[in-house]
Amino acid sequence: MDLLNSFKKAALTVFALMISILSYAQTGKISGTVTDKKTGETLIGVTVKIKGTTKGMATDVDGKYTISGLSSQKYSLVYQYVGYTTKEIGDIDVSDSKITTLNVILEEANSQNLSEVVIKGSFKKESINALYAQQKSSISISSGISAEIIQKSPDRNTSEVLKRVSGASIQNNKFVVIRGLADRYNTSMLNNSLLPSTEPDKKAFAFDIIPANLIDNLVVYKTASPDLPGDFAGGIIQVITKDVPDQSYLNFSTSWGYNTQSTFKDFTSNERSGSEYLGLIDQDRKFPSSFPKSFQTYNPLPAQDKVNFSKLLPNAYAENSYKALPSQNHQITWGNRKDFENGGSLGSVVSLSYRNSQSINPVQRNDYQNDFRDIYYDYNDTQNVFNTSIGVLANITYKKGRNKFGFKNLLNNVLEDIYTQRSGFNTNIDANLRFNNADQTRKTIYNTQMEGEHQFGKADQKINWNLSYSNINRNQPDLRSIYYRQVGGSNSNVYSLVDRNSRRFFADMKEDNFSALANYSLPFSLFKKKSIFKTGFLSMYKTRDFKARIFNYLYNTSGSASYDEQILSQPKDVIFKPSNMSTSGGFYLNDFTSNTDSYQAQTLLNAGYLMLDNHFGENSRLTWGARIEHYHQNIDYIDLSGTSKNFNQTFFDVLPSVNYTYSINEKSNFRVSGSRTVSRPELRELAPFTFYDFVSQTSTLGNPMLKRGTINNADLRYEIYPKAGEAITFSLFYKDFNNAIEQTLDEGGTPERRQVNYFNIGKAYSFGAEVDIRKRFDFINETGFFNDLTFFANLSYIKSEVKLSTIGLDARPLQGQSPYLVNAGLQYANEPTGLTFTGLYNRVGQRIAFVGNTLIPNIWENSRDVVDFQISKKLLKNKAELKLNAGDIFNQKSIFYLNMDDKTNFDSKVDKQYVTSRFGTNFTISFSYNLSFAK
Repeated sequence: MDLLNSFKKAALTVFALMISILSYAQTGKISGTVTDKKTGETLIGVTVKIKGTTKGMATDVDGKYTISGLSSQKYSLVYQYVGYTTKEIGDIDVSDSKITTLNVILEEANSQNLSEVVIKGSFKKESINALYAQQKSSISISSGISAEIIQKSPDRNTSEVLKRVSGASIQNNKFVVIRGLADRYNTSMLNNSLLPSTEPDKKAFAFDIIPANLIDNLVVYKTASPDLPGDFAGGIIQVITKDVPDQSYLNFSTSWGYNTQSTFKDFTSNERSGSEYLGLIDQDRKFPSSFPKSFQTYNPLPAQDKVNFSKLLPNAYAENSYKALPSQNHQITWGNRKDFENGGSLGSVVSLSYRNSQSINPVQRNDYQNDFRDIYYDYNDTQNVFNTSIGVLANITYKKGRNKFGFKNLLNNVLEDIYTQRSGFNTNIDANLRFNNADQTRKTIYNTQMEGEHQFGKADQKINWNLSYSNINRNQPDLRSIYYRQVGGSNSNVYSLVDRNSRRFFADMKEDNFSALANYSLPFSLFKKKSIFKTGFLSMYKTRDFKARIFNYLYNTSGSASYDEQILSQPKDVIFKPSNMSTSGGFYLNDFTSNTDSYQAQTLLNAGYLMLDNHFGENSRLTWGARIEHYHQNIDYIDLSGTSKNFNQTFFDVLPSVNYTYSINEKSNFRVSGSRTVSRPELRELAPFTFYDFVSQTSTLGNPMLKRGTINNADLRYEIYPKAGEAITFSLFYKDFNNAIEQTLDEGGTPERRQVNYFNIGKAYSFGAEVDIRKRFDFINETGFFNDLTFFANLSYIKSEVKLSTIGLDARPLQGQSPYLVNAGLQYANEPTGLTFTGLYNRVGQRIAFVGNTLIPNIWENSRDVVDFQISKKLLKNKAELKLNAGDIFNQKSIFYLNMDDKTNFDSKVDKQYVTSRFGTNFTISFSYNLSFAK
């Protein structure tokens, strides 16, 4: 009875709560942002009132306002600000439980009389005017995507969103390439903080870890200004995440995907534990705590002690096969807004996301001998890729008047397990082989930021600041490989273990990043026009600790050939069992770790800048200044002789930049930009650590003597904004590189061990053109089908060349530089029915993956066509949405090839295929539901 009464009370409580929520949601809101028409800066302290009442508020530090508690009807708002013309906007339709967004632009008054005039406008017209001002007011040449456009695309994470940006493309589904330049020439920012590299081997950020629906806006800066970091040549990608929502809400989404070559097919790996579905490493993969801590301790031990320690590593080579599950992506987001009587607002956004995918990729690998005329090896690989990602985003922001404080956090944990099954012929052993490789990696990144924005004084001075800490851990536990060669002829079913190629590798990397920045701006009048002086500083300290251990199994002969062959031909699930660990007729682990398999590194960047933003006349704007960056890098390691080494380099750079904008009319701009930027080596590129990848059969070695590169940049751009949401832009750019860093193939490499090094090249250049178009078809018919149809495309053409001094080498493009990029799409979006159709096309031109030499030709990546399609439908009074996606419909081959002639286009009759693979076509169904609470 007590249980029944408790249940009744709980039910009544829930019912009362639901009634409260429903009644709470029966009013509407008007919210928006007020900006300066010419500068595009948000205006703080603008008085916004409902005409004929005292109800209203002042815009906050972001220039935003929200007037809540409004009944369903039409309103007029009045906007007043000292020194600006008052504006009245009518015909604002407010509905229950909905937010009406109205962004407004204000214009400076030319005289005292004009400031007393009230400009009147309509809701629809003002929304269009605000969008024009936003599009035209950027200081530098940039491209961006808003949250509204992201919502209408099939993109699920930030890397997919970036494919839609003019001049951008994506490598490996997560690394961004801007203007065809390799990812190392880009810099990433989350909110106002610089992001560290998520990869240990290169300068790159994996943008697939940030869910698309948590982006407030995304901007790619393609030209420098003094207040932006100077380490880039392609672009700076800034992702702004959501902070204070317009209203409280609860959103959840779920999606399931089918891949044509993976889902419900046989998926093979070593034994998998349930914890790996949560992104955790199984205990059996961890390096035994009682094992000797270093190779210096282990190697002098007697053979029997090595046998005993070898038994501590589990025999984990047994295969497990099951049907690959559909991919899944689930997310729940809670947004909360609390408005206080003192005018302050507290907002929070908390999101939890989970992703899992299991894909099967067939891969063909070949290399060649005898001047690349004959096959050296011919491998057929099957890669079984298991990926689990768990992400948490938590932002808390408080705003009151002219002050804003934020506490923002991002945590992402990714576990990837790639199990490779290989069969094929190898000339070196003159036989067929069977090879298996299990490579599991766990990467975690945690970024936390405290930031603030403040306006003060009669001159509306501003200060914004950011304190940030990032921690990156990369654990590679028990990368295990096992290698068998065929014995007894080509028709034999007997395969014998090759012990030196059966290995176990453990690596761990820890990196900490600390940064602080502050910016100060002071508005002033010059030639009776508003100008801004801006200055600031940035300090960032990074430390990294990397260590690795690598073993191979060593077989100790029994003295009996038949017994030895019996042991060596045992299958992989039993051959390394504890009873086969022996000093006679058995194995033990041979530790061939070297001193250079560990290193420590530190970098320190201190930067400051001075900048002026001047307006001349009615149409000219000049933003100019200089940035000073002092950079110190240090690598500590022990060389092969046991001698401690320390490589220190310090660079001091003065980086001037100028951006000039001439506003031709209300709908067009002409821009000119010039700047100097730098490109610094990543820590892995400096470290003298050699890693051999058994799957690709390449060995990568760092170079501590690398210098930082410098780039001189020049840009021209003409912009036309025909209507709201439409844009046509034409751009030309030129870049001059000095000491650019490239990955090159060493002449001493062999097909079984292609040696990849990092080197500074002398001189290089690139120039190109971009066209970006977003145009509606309402010029055909302003009602009906064509009014809802939009075409968008961005095209880039780039010519680059490295000035080579080596005799016998032809001129070539920069490594990673594509000659062209194409992004295009067609979208039909009908608001009354909530139905949207979107077709997307992407193509990236062929590019050099590895730079060759006089003995080895360049290895290129071929271009491929990627076509995506989406249908979406709003449901349940627009609170829910159902999406059907088809991705990579053509499923064309990904081809890396040895370029055997002076033509860059792939020719299957002339060029030699190096690596060929397919990824399958993806079909995804997703459902999302949003419950909003508007007061």
